Amino acid sequence: MRKLAYYVAVTADGFIAAEDGSYDTFLFEGPQAADLLADFPETMPTHLREPLKITAPNQRFDTVLMGRATYEVGLKDGVKSPYSHLEQYVFSSTLGESPDPAVGLVSADAVKFVRSLKSREGRDIWLCGGGELAASLATEIDELILKLNPVVIGAGIKLFGRAVAPIKLALKERKIYDNGYLRLHYARA
Repeated sequence: MRKLAYYVAVTADGFIAAEDGSYDTFLFEGPQAADLLADFPETMPTHLREPLKITAPNQRFDTVLMGRATYEVGLKDGVKSPYSHLEQYVFSSTLGESPDPAVGLVSADAVKFVRSLKSREGRDIWLCGGGELAASLATEIDELILKLNPVVIGAGIKLFGRAVAPIKLALKERKIYDNGYLRLHYARA
């Protein structure tokens, strides 16, 4: 069965973005960059793959899930299909229709939809963000892969947008970089 992995950058104090949705405090350069591109090339948006010379096939995921606010980060810049190399879904109860035919719109029961995706053949499913969607799908998250950035911002969009029932995790892998960046890979215990 396919797994749902919440693979996301986070600050040391647990935020995935600033209050305004920006994420410019995160480290994009450094010794972790080569590892991230090698292990998760499919998580780079389509419009950045050529400039970054990313030609590797999808390693882990073939599907991406985004909350409306996460999707709108690219949409503000005219990017309607941010991950055209993946099956894409945006979750929103306020969007009337998807801005792009390649991006499916899910406005009903997110848990039921994800369970349906998990039952299909294919690679794993990437939960890209945001915090509210992660909270609504907390019971379905099989793995939590945190790109922990050595920065504190004090306020912003939380890793989980609201309280969730406790989820016991087991550490599968960790990578520590000289610049203070950590990659922590947990599985549901």
